Formats: sequence, C-alpha cells, structure tokens
Amino acid sequence: MVGIEIAVGYVFAWAVRKAKRVAGRADGEVDRALDAGMDRLHELVGRKLGEDPALRRLDEEAAAGQEQPSERTRRRVQDALEEAVEQDAGFAEALDRAVKELQAASRATGGAGGGVAVGGNVEIRADHGSAAAWQMGDVNLGNPPHPGPHQA
Repeated sequence: MVGIEIAVGYVFAWAVRKAKRVAGRADGEVDRALDAGMDRLHELVGRKLGEDPALRRLDEEAAAGQEQPSERTRRRVQDALEEAVEQDAGFAEALDRAVKELQAASRATGGAGGGVAVGGNVEIRADHGSAAAWQMGDVNLGNPPHPGPHQA
C-alpha cells in the first residue's frame, strides 16, 4: 500500500484547489489529468469516511487558506484512513490505485522522477538520528569510516 500520508496530502491539496476556485484564485493552467485524479481520490475518501469530523476539519483548514493541514488534523485523517484500509480490502486497493494514478499523472505533467503534487508545504522529519526524505537512495547513518592515508 502506498503511504496513507500521501493520500492525506492529495486530499488536502484537492481541498486547497477547491477553495482557490471558489475564491476565484485558481491557476490559469490546471492540469486536467491531475485535477481529475484528485477529484476521484477525494470522492473515494469522502464516500468511505463520510461525515468524519477529521475530514470535515481538513476541508475547513484548506478553505481557511492554510498551506498545509495542522499536525493534529493530518494525524486524525491518516488514522481514519488507516482504520478504513484495515477493515476494507477493496477500499485499500482502490486507495492504492488512486494514489498511484495521481503519482503517474504528476510525473507525466513534469513532476520530477516520481514526484508528488501537494497543494502546500511538505514536512518530512527525521527523529533520533535517522534520515528522512520523500525519496532516498542509499544512506549510511553510522559514523563515517576513518580516512586512510590515501584519503587524508
């Protein structure tokens, strides 16, 4: 399953785009494939979560002009989606497919190498000496080797 946190980011981005359209501030050139994919994902999540207060709060924060959801709201929506995925294998497959389609649409519209479109800031954290990135190659978290005489 593609990370649920990515789905939450897309759902919030959808809400931000909707709020901008309502306010008349939408970008002039909106990629239709990406926009349609975000609509499908939001519809899928909305059908599953229904009137979940966390999803309603996510929409409210986007409409209020926040660039990203509050940590608490993001966590609550992510928890609701994780629970839905655990309880409904069909929904899990549909969510995974929708996110992957959005990622493909993002790459096709100029997203760099597997990039994901998110309407707002992305926060990636590393705790306790770890490393974090949206995408990451090989990482050595240990102490670097001592330089030999040829490296000094």
